[in-house]
Amino acid sequence: MARPPLEVADIFRRHGAAYRAQHAGHISLSQLKVMSAIETCRTAALGGHVEGCPACGHRRIAYNSCRNRHCPKCQGAAARDWLAAREADLLPVGYFHVVFTVPAEIAGLALHNKAELYELLFHTAAQTMLTIAADPRHLGARIGITAVLHSWGSALTHHPHIHMVVPGGGISLDGQRWVASRSAFLLPVRVLGKLFRRLFLTRLLALFDAGRLQFFGEQAGLNERRAFLRRIAPLHKQRWVVYAKPPFSGPEAVLAYLSRYTHRVAISNRRLIAMDETGITFRYKDYRRDGPERQRVMTLAPDEFIRRFLIHVLPKGFHRIRHYGLLASATHKANIARARELLAGTPIVRDPVEPPAEPAVPPLPPCPCCGGRMIVIEIFQRGAQPRAPPNLLSPIRRIAS
Repeated sequence: MARPPLEVADIFRRHGAAYRAQHAGHISLSQLKVMSAIETCRTAALGGHVEGCPACGHRRIAYNSCRNRHCPKCQGAAARDWLAAREADLLPVGYFHVVFTVPAEIAGLALHNKAELYELLFHTAAQTMLTIAADPRHLGARIGITAVLHSWGSALTHHPHIHMVVPGGGISLDGQRWVASRSAFLLPVRVLGKLFRRLFLTRLLALFDAGRLQFFGEQAGLNERRAFLRRIAPLHKQRWVVYAKPPFSGPEAVLAYLSRYTHRVAISNRRLIAMDETGITFRYKDYRRDGPERQRVMTLAPDEFIRRFLIHVLPKGFHRIRHYGLLASATHKANIARARELLAGTPIVRDPVEPPAEPAVPPLPPCPCCGGRMIVIEIFQRGAQPRAPPNLLSPIRRIAS
């Protein structure tokens, strides 16, 4: 795949040093590590290897990836591996896309309390779905959920929300039958929104009273309980938005959706348009507009672009993709097997469990000159450079493994 004309890495390499110097002491260690990883990704700083074509002698250098989960260049392979593992869990039913969004006031509180409030967002959204789905007045079943956290809006603003992919139905509470949802309706979104609001605000106050929330700078006054209560009081009357799309049109569509959302970062390289000393120009979507007007272009000063990008660096060890209900990791294999039995109407015969096969190593891209098979002929370490090319008339030998 051809390199985009402009990458986030180019922006960090050109403006990152000035940003670090200007904001010294106000950048977290995690943010510094992300900047460094993206700057050095697929450069000699991380080492790499040399590939050669035995047929025509063509050589090319391939540098190692940083594999940081915030790097726009490193998520494609991670997404493919993750999706391959999820494919076996798909059921022959329609799947719904559900989005839980918090008000802008909550997003502001989360800026200094990401770990606590992102965790709260995950658990509250999942419990809301599981509770309403189990209610006999609605679905009366145990459902499965794959949930993904996104912390950004299209313009890189801080906009935490949860995307969910949910099968259209679940296992009855007694475990004896599959309960299918209506074809274009899973659960009432207004009911979901009200329970989500109540659970979130109740637990938010509990976090505050337990001393687990901290506020700094312009928000420092919120450390006083009365000020905090005044800030969140209007949210009890505000409508909290839960959005549900109709089912996908099959397992392939589910995987296509997941590939777009699970390993996405705050901004992809393909949205970048231009960079100079005055600003970074990129494409974004304005969801307040419809039709062609939705696609917009924005230019931010380099300092502001980097600041917005770094807002979305996740706390260390925080899991951005989670599974709940029938898909919870501890029991998901048994639950999926039971769901298939109920959907088929007859018990399935379980094959003996075999150890997973070793993952296949993807082949190297073919030689651009003759189309031949490329092989690795040299590996070089971090900070090193490949040796001088050999005599092209001599045959290329594969390095010892």
